[in-house]
Amino acid sequence: MILSRLMFACLLLPSLWTAAHAQIAGFPELNNAVPGHQDVTYFDLARMVVPDLKAGANGFYDGSAPIEMRDILGGDDGGSPPDTISLSNAAVLAVKSGGKDRLAMLFDLGQSQDSAEGFAVLALYDLTGKPRLLDAANVAVDRSTSFREPGKVSISAGDDAVVTMSTHFNSNQGYAGTMLIMIRNDRFYLIDAIYTFDENYCAYRRTQNLAFRSLGGHKPFAPIKATVTDATVPSKESCDEPPPKATSHDISVTYRWDRAKSRYVRNSHAFEKLSAENEKRF
Repeated sequence: MILSRLMFACLLLPSLWTAAHAQIAGFPELNNAVPGHQDVTYFDLARMVVPDLKAGANGFYDGSAPIEMRDILGGDDGGSPPDTISLSNAAVLAVKSGGKDRLAMLFDLGQSQDSAEGFAVLALYDLTGKPRLLDAANVAVDRSTSFREPGKVSISAGDDAVVTMSTHFNSNQGYAGTMLIMIRNDRFYLIDAIYTFDENYCAYRRTQNLAFRSLGGHKPFAPIKATVTDATVPSKESCDEPPPKATSHDISVTYRWDRAKSRYVRNSHAFEKLSAENEKRF
């Protein structure tokens, strides 16, 4: 599984656009002190999500159930956390919310035996005084969840949107569900869920690489343009089937802030159509 995740990450890296002020997430050990807060460790922050978390064997931290939280997609269709939790680290990302410095942490807790999806907690902290957990939501829509690179998109001088990605793989296919999430009033709000699908066969490789770009110049929040580059590259191998032609085209959706609805709205349903087309190839 680790090898598959690394291979998939390598496929994604060439296509990712670095938005203004974008930042790659870090992976500190939980027993490390939070920079600028020598009396606070990442373990202290993790215990706000998993209250009975404690040091275990081989550098891992063990616990049981996380606190109650909503699923970022809404409803009750999300996955369930496993009966026991084992963490070695968590992904961390400095973000802005309403002009204030905040810390986002992502805990991939794994999956329960009766769930096809994992359970990953996206948590938001205020570290300006005594550390406070401001919000937490399950953002997993597949087995393994991480921050996508870059992990955030700047939507104003003092606000960021966060980007997470859930994946799973088999020998020839890779599935990814990307969550574009706004931080507003110190709370997470889903802007959109975007699903992409990769294939790698003898005769060809087909990838759907997703990138985000802040368009800037608008108040209170900048439009965000998301683009999927759907590309097919024929191989030079000798295969049982002839290779397809090389093709590449972009599918784009722009999200703009709607003052009346007080949320981002998309300008088309192109990604829903893409997802429906991909399902026919599963």
